[in-house]
Amino acid sequence: MQPGPGHTSLTRDTRSIPGHPAPGHGGGRCRGRSRARRRRRRRQCGSGSGGGGSAMAEAAEAAEGPAPRYFDTKTTEPISFFLTGLEELLAWQPNSNDDFNVSAVPLAKRQPPLLSSRPRTLVCHDMRGGYLEDRFIQGSATRNPYVFYHWRYIDIFVYFSHHTVTIPPVVWTNAAHRNSVPVLGTFITEWTDGEKLCEAFLAGGEEAYGAVAEQLARIAQHYRFDGWLINIENTLSAAAVGNLPLFLQELTARVHSAVPGGLVIWYDSVLKDGTLRWQNELNNANRMFFDACDGLFTNYNWKEEQLERTQRLAGPRLNDVYVGVDVFGRGDVIGAGFDTYKSLRLIRQYGLSAAIFAPGWVYEHLGKENFLQNENRFWGLLAEYLPTHSICTLPLTTSFSLGMGTSTFLDGKDEETGPWYDLSAQDIQPLYPEHQGMLSTSCCLQDAWCGGSSLQLQGTIPPGEERVAVRLFSLQMLAPPKVFLTMLYKLEGPQPDDFTVALEVTTWDSGVCFEGNPTSLPEPNGRYHPRFLPAPPPSLAKLLAACHRGSHGWTSRCYELELQDCSLRDLSLIVSRQQPSPQETSFTCLLGEVRVLDTASVAASPPQVHSVMASQLWWQEGPEPEQLSLSLTLRWSFPPGRARWFRVLSQGARCRLGQTALQVLGLAQGCLFRAVGLSVPQPARGQSCRLELLVEPVLRDELPVDPERWGRLVLVYSAPGSGTSSDGH
Repeated sequence: MQPGPGHTSLTRDTRSIPGHPAPGHGGGRCRGRSRARRRRRRRQCGSGSGGGGSAMAEAAEAAEGPAPRYFDTKTTEPISFFLTGLEELLAWQPNSNDDFNVSAVPLAKRQPPLLSSRPRTLVCHDMRGGYLEDRFIQGSATRNPYVFYHWRYIDIFVYFSHHTVTIPPVVWTNAAHRNSVPVLGTFITEWTDGEKLCEAFLAGGEEAYGAVAEQLARIAQHYRFDGWLINIENTLSAAAVGNLPLFLQELTARVHSAVPGGLVIWYDSVLKDGTLRWQNELNNANRMFFDACDGLFTNYNWKEEQLERTQRLAGPRLNDVYVGVDVFGRGDVIGAGFDTYKSLRLIRQYGLSAAIFAPGWVYEHLGKENFLQNENRFWGLLAEYLPTHSICTLPLTTSFSLGMGTSTFLDGKDEETGPWYDLSAQDIQPLYPEHQGMLSTSCCLQDAWCGGSSLQLQGTIPPGEERVAVRLFSLQMLAPPKVFLTMLYKLEGPQPDDFTVALEVTTWDSGVCFEGNPTSLPEPNGRYHPRFLPAPPPSLAKLLAACHRGSHGWTSRCYELELQDCSLRDLSLIVSRQQPSPQETSFTCLLGEVRVLDTASVAASPPQVHSVMASQLWWQEGPEPEQLSLSLTLRWSFPPGRARWFRVLSQGARCRLGQTALQVLGLAQGCLFRAVGLSVPQPARGQSCRLELLVEPVLRDELPVDPERWGRLVLVYSAPGSGTSSDGH
């Protein structure tokens, strides 16, 4: 954040600005076969055809593309954006063009709650000015992208850039929220322009700073992220600094009112006299700003005595001080890079929270090629100092996808080779336990059940031991009377038949927790091995398909667990030897999918997708002779909270009778999707053609939805001036 020693001030790069496509992100990647290939890549498991819907007629005429701030000027793909300057901030109003930027993933509940009395971990993401490939809301064909997936170990995620108002790209908000982590944007002022901006809204009095506070709160509420990091890095006049605590109080109150669980955090910069001087601690020169909001993010060049003073001054708000740690190690720091743990260790000795700045160092400094391996090493070194949070709601379903890949897998098959990147498609992430020399947990891009990656567990069973338990998820919730679990796995190595794989559920200590028959008391911290079901009972017919899905070397297992008055604690994978051995035995297991479902909730009938509508149609000639390229926005209705996401499919376009192959266009997080560069036949004069589009809801338990309940729209189009017709129902 601060320029000069200890921090690098980054200049704007046109490759990262909406409206200026980055290299490799031009119109060519969105047309014809490459567009279809990229869209198919991100589909999740399952396909089919659907009925029920609506029809519309359209003359295929060339038209201007959508508004450039919200859509890429070359392709009309929806993109994330920022605001520059006070005028843009005050002029901002919600409009239908920015619906794609609204997060469709609510912040998942967690235990313990964020504001519990324990140290927290904030991650501040700052990479090459921001708004890189992550600005493409529906994904891109990016090779070796940056991803973050250690969500269980952090509490707050900040998206940082040097634009005045950094609205977090919605793909980050979706991924973080799915993993129970709130997301903050950044409001920053810097240099001479920053002084002028602050003078305009802070020295202007209550009406002026109140308007800025109101707009920032409205923006967070509209786009459904969780608050702001406030970073004033310029000197302030006496009038401006006098109003600064009042502005922070106003903003904090408005954010708390508009955003459930909302946060406003102040960065250690200007002092109470208006001078710009980083303190690297909480002290009486900056305390009035800390007192006016939810927390302080300190600068990075602190020493132990400053931690001690901060601890004393913070008092009961100890956990609201986030001590800054610059992973790049700029300036005089305790530990950075792979030595970041040294800084964390000292911070935790004083019971303070930590703010890890620019952990993308792993990607930027060490390179892309071994990024996942280096990322696991970096966070593994910190894990001892990072309190984790637990999942507290069902269903829990994950295929462990990182939201990127080098191929797309469907039902265990490598369906298509080629890079893809879409953080919105990232699954719920597990813990990544590491035990030196005994166990490593990592992401495998070479093989997966569904999406782009699986979870790879490599370890050894010590001599004389029969099994190894790998803790995948920490849970904290009341167990329903019946829990249904499914797992897909693959054993690799020279002798996979030497091992068995199973799930284990543990419960919290309780004198009233029973498994099945209440006459048999479990041990304290009871360990339950769910009964293996070759097939579920008839009452669970909807789950039948889930128990017979193994293919391409993957093995499927289903389990049922009956519990009374129990609280779930951990879900672990157990790898056991078939035969006892005095030798150390190594294993490699790929985990493709895990689901934990409340059996009672499975019986609910899924709702219907309805009111499918198309708008913002954009026709172009080509890319081949007698072909047109069509881009359009689809919207539909579906009850909130019921779908995990939606698959958008095309039955293809045709100008005569007959069927065309079903094609998955992409994945939608909410009830809208922009199809870009669909290649359709050009109608002759007097001829009509039809394009059928389908919307399949993917439920949170991922059980299949009957195609009759999908949404459908039939677009009938003709050459300009030759009239139109429509059909459908």
